[in-house]
Amino acid sequence: MYMYYLIATILILLTNVCSADDTMSKFSDWVAKHRIQAKDDFHLAHMFSNWVDNDKYIQEVNARNLSYTLGHNAYSGMNLAEFSEFMGFRAFSESSARLRGTVEESSSPIVGVPASVDWRTKGAVTPVKDQGQCGSCYSFSNTGALEGAYQIKYGSLISLSEQQIVDCSTLQNGGPNMGCNGGQIQKTMGWEGKNGGLCTETAYPYTSGTTKTAGSCQRGCSAVSGTKVASSTAVPANSDSAMMAALALQPVSVAVEADQRDFQLYSGNVFTGSCGTSLDHAVLLVGYGVYVDGLEYYILKNSWGTSWGVNGYMLIGKNADPNTGKPYNGGKGQCGVLMEGAYPNL
Repeated sequence: MYMYYLIATILILLTNVCSADDTMSKFSDWVAKHRIQAKDDFHLAHMFSNWVDNDKYIQEVNARNLSYTLGHNAYSGMNLAEFSEFMGFRAFSESSARLRGTVEESSSPIVGVPASVDWRTKGAVTPVKDQGQCGSCYSFSNTGALEGAYQIKYGSLISLSEQQIVDCSTLQNGGPNMGCNGGQIQKTMGWEGKNGGLCTETAYPYTSGTTKTAGSCQRGCSAVSGTKVASSTAVPANSDSAMMAALALQPVSVAVEADQRDFQLYSGNVFTGSCGTSLDHAVLLVGYGVYVDGLEYYILKNSWGTSWGVNGYMLIGKNADPNTGKPYNGGKGQCGVLMEGAYPNL
């Protein structure tokens, strides 16, 4: 630890002498709060350097009084490249099939759907989970959609097994996915149908977040009756009205581009920051609404634990980008959220 404090202190002194003690204290609090473990003192010093850089960036962005805020979370000891590798963004991007459509140009008013939807308040969303260091976001997105569909149809909320998807839906087992190296959204729903549904989280617990790899497919648990997917529906791409209509029915699995620094450090309000459409991460939409300042949003449930965002959630911009007055990314949605969406039918 001595080497860490020596290197860390030198780094701080090189940037701002007056704030050295305060910054060191905040970093120590961050390490303790998130139970950060370093390989050695040099690794800890490297995380400290990243944390200081992210802390400066957080303060700079928040000083601009944007529609959203940034803050520290369990991932603020990583730079963006390390974070992208940790989450397996490239693996998902390379393995995920695209369901691309044309940009919806109609400006007709949206009718026939509620003004707002939040499936959390209706008991159809399980607590936020944590994928850890495994590119298994597709499995969490899929279990979330299936958990919601099951609760809506049968009235019971059951946490389903991501590990079963990671282990058993691999290419080696005749599935569409690559374990911790990425997977696909809608084709996984098809696999769930062929598999007869999913086991519970308790019967087949998640371990790949720490092992960083898929395990051998376990056949010992029984699928929950009623979780067999009969079919799946692809949400027409690049259409807010289509996404709202789908969300009025149930939670929807979607893909976004998440390899942005503001996405990594997001902590609150409506995210309208610069964000592209190179889809690299699967998440779950559980509703939509309008913020107090009039900004429209989708409610995004992530799989990065509760330290990220607002207890694991993001309010991601919907409809018109306030910075341009036009639809996000030419109609593809903020971070591409409208490009690839699907939900299971039971």
